[in-house]
Amino acid sequence: MPEYRHDAILDRRVVVAAERATRPHTTTLTPELRNGPETCPFCPGHEADTPPETYRVGPGAPDTPGWDIRVVPNLYPIVGAPEQGDASGAHEVIILSPDHDRAFAELELDQAVAVLLATRDRTRVHLEQGRAFAIAFINHGRGAGASIAHPHAQIVAPDGPAKAVTAMTGRFETDLIAREIADARTGDLLVVDGPAPAWCPPASWCPYLMRVAHRSTRARFDEATDAEIRVVATAMHDALGRLETLLGAVPYNAIVHSAPPDTRAAEMHWHVELVPRTAVIAGFELGSGTYANSVAPEQAAALLRDAR
Repeated sequence: MPEYRHDAILDRRVVVAAERATRPHTTTLTPELRNGPETCPFCPGHEADTPPETYRVGPGAPDTPGWDIRVVPNLYPIVGAPEQGDASGAHEVIILSPDHDRAFAELELDQAVAVLLATRDRTRVHLEQGRAFAIAFINHGRGAGASIAHPHAQIVAPDGPAKAVTAMTGRFETDLIAREIADARTGDLLVVDGPAPAWCPPASWCPYLMRVAHRSTRARFDEATDAEIRVVATAMHDALGRLETLLGAVPYNAIVHSAPPDTRAAEMHWHVELVPRTAVIAGFELGSGTYANSVAPEQAAALLRDAR
């Protein structure tokens, strides 16, 4: 039977209605937008098709082939230079690898770790420049908002605050992530165990939602140690690999939630949210502010644990 649950981290009401998974579907999702390596601006040999790089991992001169990871300003930024308008800030693209078809879960583990390390380092740079906050994320697939097929991450660092970010930070009067990890263990919601578990939140707002966090408390992603980044990247790599094994190449968002600088962090605990885009936010969600999930988190966790 449908039941209401509350996500204390996002302050979001969810109704788990597993029976809806059996309803008939006569519509199809929009096909993936694909562009091949021959025209892809993120592939090696096309470095001139992007703005000059700001950072690279691997050999070679700037803006030449040879890189393992490449970071460039976004050519179509969400926020930009102050003289261009009041939505000012920085917006960068992190190209995960030279391989046009290799998503985060398909990278070698050391490469996945290097991607998250580079993302942390660039986030730190933007915050040290005085940005109000920075949000790092991967939009994988057109259904998750990607406009270029070549796998990439992004960092958006506005000069002004974001209400949702400060509100989330303020909700951490206690360590909600530590509490949720403990609840996941007792509720059989763990997907990957270890120093950085991955789990399905008990009030997952969409099917197969997972969170990943290091067990130790740290408020800010940009202050995470290399060792912490390594175990979080390892858990992300494992969790997304299981998702692909179970559901195929579904679109997803991977979002790093972190406390902004100069805010009262209290018990804030930085973490990554993995959001498969297998369902559409429709009229009920938009009209009510309550999210309907047709796959019980307990079932999702069991299926993901069994996916190898």
